Amino acid sequence: MADALTTMLTHRDWILADGATGTNLFNMGLMSGDAPELWNVTEQDKIRALYKGSVDAGSDLFLTNSFGGNASRLKLHDAQGRVGELNRAAAEIGREIADATGRDVIVAGSVGPTGEIMEPMGSLTYSGAVEMFHEQAEALKEGGADVLWLETISAPEEFKAAAEAFQKADMPWCGTMSFDTAGRTMMGLTSAALVDLVDKLPHKPLAFGANCGVGASDLLRTVLGFAAQGAEIPIVAKGNAGIPKYVDGHIHYDGTPALMGDYACLARDCGATIIGGCCGTTPAHLEQMRARLEAHEPGARPTLDQITAALGAFSSASDGTGDDTVAPRRNRRRAR
Repeated sequence: MADALTTMLTHRDWILADGATGTNLFNMGLMSGDAPELWNVTEQDKIRALYKGSVDAGSDLFLTNSFGGNASRLKLHDAQGRVGELNRAAAEIGREIADATGRDVIVAGSVGPTGEIMEPMGSLTYSGAVEMFHEQAEALKEGGADVLWLETISAPEEFKAAAEAFQKADMPWCGTMSFDTAGRTMMGLTSAALVDLVDKLPHKPLAFGANCGVGASDLLRTVLGFAAQGAEIPIVAKGNAGIPKYVDGHIHYDGTPALMGDYACLARDCGATIIGGCCGTTPAHLEQMRARLEAHEPGARPTLDQITAALGAFSSASDGTGDDTVAPRRNRRRAR
């Protein structure tokens, strides 16, 4: 039997994902330095509200509150022994909300980076990373997640380790990296290199792409890079709601709902199939994105000038490929 996301991808031209987790939880009272995952057991009504906010705004897919739910990150809060409990709870609440909607909604089990540097630059072994991701994956599966969702990854080795762990858990997955360093990930990976990496994985994701990063303009330039490589797997675009600014002691993202509506349509034309927001994206942004996507007639690939005219300037002159142009397209079949 096909998994829920594969079925949805078969019948839909685009899928609206959710927005921010951290931004919305901070708006509910989460304090800087606290572990959001602990709220899966101590503040369950707020986690329900987080998920329901996205669903009510029109999201077809939402991520669980488990981004930092691996043993390494939870160790910072003396909760490394609670990986199973906290991830199961995150997915169980998500399953409850999705099943009550009366429509098809995907529960995606969020899996973030380990927070450690892998060998040879750091101390985390590849097998250790696989074990860490596998523990989290099994708990999200047990809690009822439809698909696992790897996000904000910088290192290719960590991406590979997660893919192997998800295969051990016998779970479908999606994976995104953050291209936040002049068009590359923090560890130097380009958009073209991610396409090649995904091509070679034994357990391929259902969709792959970019999330977070610097701003919506930069993220779409990266998405154009994926499309230029003739990526066969559906592309994910989850960009931040504008640029972060420090206002009155808080981080504020300057992207309006109208801007994110423009971003959603541009993301579709750039080649993305799963479109959502990351930091700063609230239900108000998602409502506008849904409305605009429903009314949008697909168009030609936008130029870089069209992207910056709508969303603002790029943060760097380079797209990460070594020049200022998108890499040439390879002769490969595109996915719809």
